[in-house]
Order: sequence, then C-alpha cells, then structure tokens
Amino acid sequence: MGRLKERYWTEAAAEYSKRLSSYLLLRLFEVDDRVPAGFSDAQVLAKEAADIKGLLLKQRISSPLILLDILGKQTSSEALAQRLTNQELSGNPSLAFIIGGSLGVDASIRQLSDEQLSFGPITLPHNLARIVLLEQLYRATKINRNEPYHK
Repeated sequence: MGRLKERYWTEAAAEYSKRLSSYLLLRLFEVDDRVPAGFSDAQVLAKEAADIKGLLLKQRISSPLILLDILGKQTSSEALAQRLTNQELSGNPSLAFIIGGSLGVDASIRQLSDEQLSFGPITLPHNLARIVLLEQLYRATKINRNEPYHK
C-alpha cells in the first residue's frame, strides 16, 4: 500500500531493485493509499482490500501470496533463502508479497494470503517494510549463490 514519495525511500528501493535484477524478475505494484476524508478505519481497510484484490486480478497474479504481517511467522534470512529455492524448484518460481498500509490489512487479505511473514514484533512503516523486504530478497539470493554479501 502506498507510493514511495521521499527521495531516500525511492533511492533505496531503486538500488535494491537494480541489484535484484541480476538474479530475478522483480515487478513492483503500488496501490494508492489515499482515501476520502471521513472514512473510518474499517472503511479504509475495506477500500485497501478491494484495491489489492483488484490489482491481483488485473495483473493476473496467481503466485503464492505472502502477506507481511506483524502476526505472521518470523523467519531468518537463511530460511527465506530456502523458501525462495523451494519455490523455484516447485516449477512455479513466482511469489507475490503484500505489504499493508498504516492500519495493517483487512481480514479478507489475511485469509487470501497463502502465508504470513513477520519481520518481528516491531511495527515498521510500510515504506521501510518495502525496503527491508527488498534487502532480504537480495540477501536471500546471495545466500543461495554462496556469494559474500550476507557474511
């Protein structure tokens, strides 16, 4: 959810996207997080859920969906690397990650996801969560290739 607006976020995302492009096909989709004034939290979550579902449908994304969620399973970089390897070996190397907005995600998105992954019990702004995800994907690819970045 949301667009990266500040230069430091866009530059960090661009750097990790560039690094990842040597290893995998990365497609980033941003869902507009602006909502009409006066929306309740429940209405915001419902609108965001509808927007996420619409994007998945429009882009024909049928990959396993991994929701980044504070309630999700915590994992190590090495375990994420193994998850990427397992997905690649499954014959369908694609994965789709969903990062919610400032209120989290609607329960329907949690139910739609195949897995929930957590970066720990801390709350991260969605901009930072995106950068951490990109960095961890990059780290996982380096681990899988026994390259020195992760040491």
